[in-house]
Amino acid sequence: MPAVFSHGDLRLYLLSLLDETPRHGYDIIQALAERTGGTYTPSAGTIYPRLAKLEEEGLVTKTVDGRKTIYAITDAGRAEVRSRADELDGIQEGLADSVRLIADGVRASVREAMRSLRADLAAAANAPAQETPHPRPGDDPRVRSREQLQRAEVLVNEFRGRVRADLRTHVARGGELPSAVVDELGVALDAAADAVKAHLGR
Repeated sequence: MPAVFSHGDLRLYLLSLLDETPRHGYDIIQALAERTGGTYTPSAGTIYPRLAKLEEEGLVTKTVDGRKTIYAITDAGRAEVRSRADELDGIQEGLADSVRLIADGVRASVREAMRSLRADLAAAANAPAQETPHPRPGDDPRVRSREQLQRAEVLVNEFRGRVRADLRTHVARGGELPSAVVDELGVALDAAADAVKAHLGR
């Protein structure tokens, strides 16, 4: 995956985060993960040396609050953020693009899962007629229906587990889950349920 921040961009973005509010190191790391949609979660070994460099340059100060070290921007740091506002806007746009790419990936996964589910449902609905166009004497349709019900339940549970695992993994990694994706999932599930009802009503 390409670097989220180009050379020098992380330094400026750290200043912009501290321009919003004083933060401790872990808070900065979490903010970066959230703002990048989980595409970038820096290590302490990446962040703290840069904060130390900013302190040396007189752009931030640090104070110890219990076991936490709080970093705050100085007037000189604010002046640099203001003077490089255009560069910061470009960085923000790049981060927004990264989040959009993740959201598009989640939506694509949901659409593919729903296409697969609808295909499985259609196959399940058509299979009995294709396999046994004329019931054999003594062939109980209730037995066949129970077998197909079990098959349908397996398909639904597999789909639920697959999508749930994908969503949980995405969020656990710090990724953003836009409401539009969940809305689209709801619409797709409603459509699948309507398709099942339509087949059953034939």
